[in-house]
Amino acid sequence: MNVFHKRRQARTSGDTSPDAISLPGSVSPPDTGVDISSTDYARRRRELMKMMSDLKSMGAETLIDLPSVVVIGGQSAGKSSLVEAVSGINVPRDSGTCTRCPMECTMSSHATSWSCTITLRMGFDNNGRDLKNTVTVPFGRTITDRNKVEVWLRRAQSAILNPNVPSSSFHTKTIEELRSTRNTLKFSRNVVCVSIEDPDATDLSFYDLPDDMENQQSMTLARAADPDGKRTIGVLTKPDTLGVGAINQRRRWVEIIEGRSEDHKLRHGFYCVRLPDDAERAQHLSRAESQRRATEYFDTTSPWNDVTDRRRFGIPGFVSDVSRLLIQLIEEALPRLREDVDKLLAKCIKEFDVIPPPLVNDPQIEVLGRVSAFCDVFKSFVNGSHEDKRLAQRNRALYSIFKRDIRGTAPDFRPFEKPEEYIPLDDTQGNLTLIERDPGVKVMGIYDISKVIHEATAWELPNNVPYQAKANLIAQFTKLWVAPSERCLAGINDVLNQVIDTLISTHFGRFKVLEGYVGDLIRIQVGVCKAHAQEAVKSALALETTPHYTQNTHYLQTLREKWLAHYKTVRSRASRYKASQPPSYWRPATPSQVCSESGTPEAKALRALAEAGYANLGIPDLARLLPPDSFQEELVVMADVRAYYHVAYKRIIDHIPLTIEHALHYALAEQLSQSLLTSLLTDVASGPNFSERMNELVSEDPSVAQKRALLLSRKQRLSDIRRRLVTFGNS
Repeated sequence: MNVFHKRRQARTSGDTSPDAISLPGSVSPPDTGVDISSTDYARRRRELMKMMSDLKSMGAETLIDLPSVVVIGGQSAGKSSLVEAVSGINVPRDSGTCTRCPMECTMSSHATSWSCTITLRMGFDNNGRDLKNTVTVPFGRTITDRNKVEVWLRRAQSAILNPNVPSSSFHTKTIEELRSTRNTLKFSRNVVCVSIEDPDATDLSFYDLPDDMENQQSMTLARAADPDGKRTIGVLTKPDTLGVGAINQRRRWVEIIEGRSEDHKLRHGFYCVRLPDDAERAQHLSRAESQRRATEYFDTTSPWNDVTDRRRFGIPGFVSDVSRLLIQLIEEALPRLREDVDKLLAKCIKEFDVIPPPLVNDPQIEVLGRVSAFCDVFKSFVNGSHEDKRLAQRNRALYSIFKRDIRGTAPDFRPFEKPEEYIPLDDTQGNLTLIERDPGVKVMGIYDISKVIHEATAWELPNNVPYQAKANLIAQFTKLWVAPSERCLAGINDVLNQVIDTLISTHFGRFKVLEGYVGDLIRIQVGVCKAHAQEAVKSALALETTPHYTQNTHYLQTLREKWLAHYKTVRSRASRYKASQPPSYWRPATPSQVCSESGTPEAKALRALAEAGYANLGIPDLARLLPPDSFQEELVVMADVRAYYHVAYKRIIDHIPLTIEHALHYALAEQLSQSLLTSLLTDVASGPNFSERMNELVSEDPSVAQKRALLLSRKQRLSDIRRRLVTFGNS
């Protein structure tokens, strides 16, 4: 069994039978008996076939799906004989050269005498990849003797399978020489194109596929590509090999031909052909004689002569119907082809426009211009004037994390003998509890502070707390600021690296040599500024070690009084701050709450004091009325240290970020331009040839040039294809 399989993706509308096809908007095929070669249909058919031939020569098949007829069949199924019967030429049959590459056969009846020309359509390299341009190579002279076609086909196939050898060297090779040739390729996707001019032929174009593609079960291959059977035509070959006794097999064939077989359902049905056997091939019978014998066989042999639809028998009806179906497919596919080409062309243009054009500037101007642009853009990143705010925004986020980490180093003073049994006191209002506390912070109670005072005492008079005791407590939290500062700087450096890498790629990525060279110079300068920033951060942290100083004395004194009052109040109400109590129980009443809750003891006390002439007092002031505490010195130390922490905290959370910004980003932005130009010109000018070095720096990446050439070629090819389709549509 052979199968003619029509390759396409367009829809097939209706249930058109192969012997009665009429296309809306197109010229219909004439009735049987009319000279088909002189009709408008024949003219339209020739024009369509010519257009398809032009599209294929442009390489359109590698870009869009062109309607085509493909011949597939199992071994010994008579495929080669069918191709010969349809085309009227002999094809190679021995296994050494038979069908190692696709053969496209195009037949035209618009001729006064028989002739054949062979060309090679080279659209793929040795590995089967698309070439930039499809090239059609003429192969030999026009053939006017049918008997010489076979050897020329062998020569053409050998030329396809040996692409590194000039094709003209195969023109004179004999069949014996061709058989002994060791081919470079086993198979090829490049096509041997056979164009036949025959006044007795039916206009048709079809492909004969390579053996490795046909050596699958033909029906399996056809069903995989056309599961609904809408684009497949079945051909039953060698009916004369069914003996008289093969009654069941003959009956099954008749059911298939008449479309009554449930196992073999195709929209366009099956045909049955009788092909010349080896003896008849040896006689070199003419096409007319072969067809006469086949017609006589089908008309006189049962059960074939009992089938009503006589067009289902023989090559002429089969070829005529296939030709009409192909024309129908082409007519139907034309709008889709134009649409597909328009989409591909638009996509190609879009991809082409993304690729930078070839360099037109002087290399030195190009290099210096890109360096200057890089420095300007980086400076705008640093000062925040660029539309891309990533550097500033990501740094601000890191500085916020730094602020949180420094806040987590606050002293954890709890003015109790057993501090671990009480809640942390993280602000004077009792509204804040730190979620993230630095692991280096120790919980310190009254006895812990007493121990610090005792260890720092030398010859001080009574009631004089050594300053060193406070200094030691201050050092406990300031030393914890080193790690957050280093983490912050490391994060800032990472962000800077990413921004620098992105800008280098953006400004120099087109030229890989320049990108590598200038990128190294930039990163050297970045490294210098990073080192300077690291030292600057260390210096800023050192300022917090000694002396412990501030001119913000009013804020310090206010905080000291608040914390001292808070610690006294907390000690007087120790039970309220037990860790076992619910959180709402811990929080003391705020001044606003006291005012709104006039019945509280605090509110009553404040009203009484106001009546006695002590106006404008608040809840913290009530702590002064508490009796003297036996640990007054310890409470004062706690209040002093905690107050100073807040002053220093507010100072350091601004000082470190500003130090980093100025020592790293602003310094780099100011120094980069001069540093780059100096290094660049000094290095390049010191070489033997300044001009050659500049040319080398802006040498284009070969892959970019290759892609530009490929897209330009595809754009030109698609434009040509579109022009041909539009021209045909307007004709």
